[in-house]
Amino acid sequence: MPDHDLRLGVNIDHVATLRNARGGFYPDPCRAAHEAIMAGADGITAHLREDRRHIRDEDVERLKRQILTPLNFEMAATDEMVAIATRIRPHAACLVPEKREERTTEGGLDIIGGRERLSPMIDRLKAESIRVSLFVEPEPEVMQAAADLGAPVVELHTGAYAEATLSVDRDRVARELARLYRAATHGASLGLEIHAGHGLTEENVGDVAAIPEIVELNIGHALISAAIFVGLGDAVRAMRDAMDGGRARGTARP
Repeated sequence: MPDHDLRLGVNIDHVATLRNARGGFYPDPCRAAHEAIMAGADGITAHLREDRRHIRDEDVERLKRQILTPLNFEMAATDEMVAIATRIRPHAACLVPEKREERTTEGGLDIIGGRERLSPMIDRLKAESIRVSLFVEPEPEVMQAAADLGAPVVELHTGAYAEATLSVDRDRVARELARLYRAATHGASLGLEIHAGHGLTEENVGDVAAIPEIVELNIGHALISAAIFVGLGDAVRAMRDAMDGGRARGTARP
């Protein structure tokens, strides 16, 4: 497995989206996982949604059997998904909010209001030696709630930052980046491992990569989109270069 200061997890969900658009067996998400790993990915992420709109159960089972890098299993906090995770036993399980009508994950998981429901699920996953991650909003109080729940990892939702970078409002970008800095710093001080993801692209990833407390970025849609034009291997290598460049350059703390 590649040895990087900042890890790249490649989400292959939308390879499955393309496959499912016509049915059949191609493009194969497992082949995409192998291509991404060969190009420098440190791990593979796959989200098995309740409605199976892209990744299917058999995809997760094949990924667990075939890939040698860590498999990050994104899942809703439901009894069904906990049962699947404890059967397949991926390296990691990232609990995310999920609504049938959404196009993609909207916002972070409510771990403050949902503490009583989430706590036994987290305990069950940890009992199977599955590293638990919580996909959350970048706020200090949320970091404290994650630590109180005993989850070792949080993944900061970078969607608001990514949306801000599409605007011409530099102050908005600075505010969202500052939120990520504060949450990452506070979370790390509590002993949490800090990941980040959602909406990150080759163009906007540098400033997030520069946050030293963040040790892993999970990126999917931008990579699969770029792969249409340049191939998945080149897309992963370009993202890896952008991440490494941001990490090496660093950014002044707000």
